[in-house]
Parts: sequence; C-alpha cells; structure tokens
Amino acid sequence: MNEYDYASGADNGGLIAVLFGVMLIPALIIGILTIIGLWRTFQKAGKPGWAAIIPIYNYIVMLEIVGKPIWWIILLLIPCVNIVIAIWVLNLIAKSFGKSEGFTIGLVLFPMIFFPILGFGSATYLGPSAAEAKGMGMPGNNPFNNPPQV
Repeated sequence: MNEYDYASGADNGGLIAVLFGVMLIPALIIGILTIIGLWRTFQKAGKPGWAAIIPIYNYIVMLEIVGKPIWWIILLLIPCVNIVIAIWVLNLIAKSFGKSEGFTIGLVLFPMIFFPILGFGSATYLGPSAAEAKGMGMPGNNPFNNPPQV
C-alpha cells in the first residue's frame, strides 16, 4: 500500500491562495466597473442608481427602462432562454439610449467598458426602446420598401 508522508510533501496551499487572489482582483475590478456604469445608466433613465446592486431587482429596472412587461423576469430564469432574453434586453437598452446593434455587442462582450460609456458618456435616454428604434421594423416605415423618388 502506498503511504504518503504529508509532513514532507510540498505545501500547495499557498500557491492556491495566490492564484485565487490573482483571479479575484480582476474579477472584482470588472464587477465594480460594470456596477458603476449600470448605476449611472439607471440614473440617466430616471431610475434609482442603487438598483444596480440588487440582483433580481436590477433586471426589473432594466425591463422598466426598455418598456417591457415585468413578467419577462420569468423568462430570465429559464435556462437557455435567459441568454436570448438578456441579449435582447441589452439591445433594447442600447436602443433606448439611441445606440446601434454594434453597441449591443459591446454591452454583451464588454459590459465593464460599455456601461460606463453609456452612463458617463453623451448618450441621453430617449424613452423605452426609443419608440422601437424610431419606427424601424414597423410596416410602412421600412426605407427599403419605399425608395426615394427621383
């Protein structure tokens, strides 16, 4: 039988603690930057900034900002569906501040950068989903269906 003398073995506890600290510090920085940007974004939309730090309530506030019903919070609790709905809500937030789909991609991939840009930048809150992106997608408002007259 193999016997291991734990007293003479290498102590990896210190190494694990260092690795944990190395990973924890960037995660905290990313989280804090995202919360600060989200806080300011909520304030711009006329909502309480402190809602950014309350886990489920912050999604309820986001749904209010984009003008969607609160029951959508249930969709955010369904696995796989929540990913689609979260991206959709981020897209609607971008539209509510007059930003494009490219900005939505930034919110999805780099929220720690794009929420502070939204919160502290020059973007202004235009209303829930900016009237569904200024009528685009509504029948009769598609510029490709109504070419300009020459």
